[in-house]
Amino acid sequence: MRSEFLFTSESVSEGHPDKVSDQISDAIVDLFLAKDPEARVACETLTTTQKVVLAGEIRGKNIMDEDGNWADGVRDEIERTVRDVVREIGYEQDGFHWETLDFSNNLHPQSAHIAQGVDAGEAKEEGAGDQGIMFGFACDETPDLMPATLHYSHKILERMAADRHSGAAPFLQPDAKSQVTLRFRDGKPSAATAIVVSTQHAKGYDEGAKEAELHNYVRAVVADVLPAELLTNETVYHINPTGSFEIGGPDGDAGLTGRKIIVDTYGGAAPHGGGAFSGKDPTKVDRSAAYIARYLAKNIVAGGFAARCTIQLAYAIGVSAPLSLYVDTHGTGTVGDDKLEEAIKSIAKLGGLTPRGIRTHLSLNKPIYRKTAAYGHFGRKPEGDLFPWERTDLVEDLRAALG
Repeated sequence: MRSEFLFTSESVSEGHPDKVSDQISDAIVDLFLAKDPEARVACETLTTTQKVVLAGEIRGKNIMDEDGNWADGVRDEIERTVRDVVREIGYEQDGFHWETLDFSNNLHPQSAHIAQGVDAGEAKEEGAGDQGIMFGFACDETPDLMPATLHYSHKILERMAADRHSGAAPFLQPDAKSQVTLRFRDGKPSAATAIVVSTQHAKGYDEGAKEAELHNYVRAVVADVLPAELLTNETVYHINPTGSFEIGGPDGDAGLTGRKIIVDTYGGAAPHGGGAFSGKDPTKVDRSAAYIARYLAKNIVAGGFAARCTIQLAYAIGVSAPLSLYVDTHGTGTVGDDKLEEAIKSIAKLGGLTPRGIRTHLSLNKPIYRKTAAYGHFGRKPEGDLFPWERTDLVEDLRAALG
């Protein structure tokens, strides 16, 4: 690693059009998993001016039969769920309003050919829901063991959303983006060189005293979120650099599920396999294997076995065992990367990192996904059933396996 460099990550708020789509898709996953923990869901959402469109394929008891017939009341539940998500985010605008938007449901039964490759049977174990490569990452830059640039980008927008919902910042509207650039020296954040925040706002907050109020508010949020030692007189702020931002959300730009995969993961500080998470049930290894890879990387760093760790897993559709496991501690490991790979493989409770083993160990067949769909899937606090991949309860198993 270079001794000095600049690095940047961005985040987007819960009201960003792509994140509205992600949250709707994951709310549908939760709705179906609550009815059938073994439900199969691949739900894509399009949001645009006064319109929400669902598409994808599903299967599950008490949801839809193989002929595409909905169980009693489910269609109405789906629409209520969609409108509730939009209402809770805060969209009551002429161009996008939870109560008056046009809704279209185009979900249909899952392909029988996919089902035959994935489902467990008498002769075979449950296979992966698709092929692909998944990455997990952790580093010691923050207490959550996340890249600092992404961590602070998320926290700025989380604070602004909380203030908007509480009424502390009534001039804010739901759509917003942030970006944080940090200077690193000897692998550690040393200074914030640039902060970018673009936020949708109430009418009139683009000029004069009201614009100054908005800018001062954002600077105060940044000062609360970032450590004081990172902010200097040389930190450059770009707050609503284009000027007015009154038209936002799906009215300002169409949103689609799965377009913010770098925001969802590590802000560009680690590789990404390319698969999105939201709208997918946990048999899809795009989601579940990425979660277990983060879990493994985080426990390696939390256990003091490395300061920085990347893990890759690979799967083939219909095949249960991973094709490969790769560990890279980027020269920071206290033990060899090959020894960490063997230690992971030897821990029985991980179930061989098969799709079923992952879901069982992390208890993923639960309606826990709506909360993941804004402000990152990683670096979150594990509470109850939520964010189990953020636990650090594997450290002692790794230590025992390493001898």
